[in-house]
Amino acid sequence: MTRSLCAAVVALAGVTVLAQGDEYLRWDTTRVAAIVEAAQADGKVGSRNLLFWTGWDRRLLKTERAQNYKLRATWFSPDVIRAVARSAQLRSRLSDEETRRLVEEAEQAGDTVVVVDIDPNEGSGVIPTDWEAFLRPKDASNDSGRYVRGTPVDDLRKVHALQPIARRNYDYDRYWVAFPLKTESGAPLFSATDSRADLLVRIYNREGVVTWAIPQDVRAKLAADSRP
Repeated sequence: MTRSLCAAVVALAGVTVLAQGDEYLRWDTTRVAAIVEAAQADGKVGSRNLLFWTGWDRRLLKTERAQNYKLRATWFSPDVIRAVARSAQLRSRLSDEETRRLVEEAEQAGDTVVVVDIDPNEGSGVIPTDWEAFLRPKDASNDSGRYVRGTPVDDLRKVHALQPIARRNYDYDRYWVAFPLKTESGAPLFSATDSRADLLVRIYNREGVVTWAIPQDVRAKLAADSRP
């Protein structure tokens, strides 16, 4: 194998990742599981703190909406896509060419995809259709312009390499959200000095955040996309 096809070695939650060429076709189940686990994050939209008024929680009168929401997200960076495709290969005895096609299909979905799971608590189980998701460097302010809005794409649920491999909890509604990796100004979403990324989810007037270390493979993708 030539030097250009060797995997660059980086750290993500103690796991070496950033597949180049066909290296991912030889990953074992332990490495696949570690890569996918590092891409998962949990959080919450809204507060569980009770606000009492004359001895009653007046928010309980608003039963048409949940008081808070459990939040779970999986960031499908290039390595995570490859790990999921490799998992499918091992499970379903796919050929190398079939596995490559799974990766190619997933990478046509957009710059990057996050699968967002939402579970309403303490009220209506209905999630409003106008909920919003944003990806940004950690704690970037709204007026900085350093954020991108996600677009839910229901057809992505059919893409095999964009499926979380953990057993699904059906208490959560699942959404596939595509994000650009450039801001409206055309600048890369993440700079070399950014170390962590936020997914901010807004439901009604409540917000919640989950945070990851920015994957090295996302940095590599940004660098490749910025080359002339």
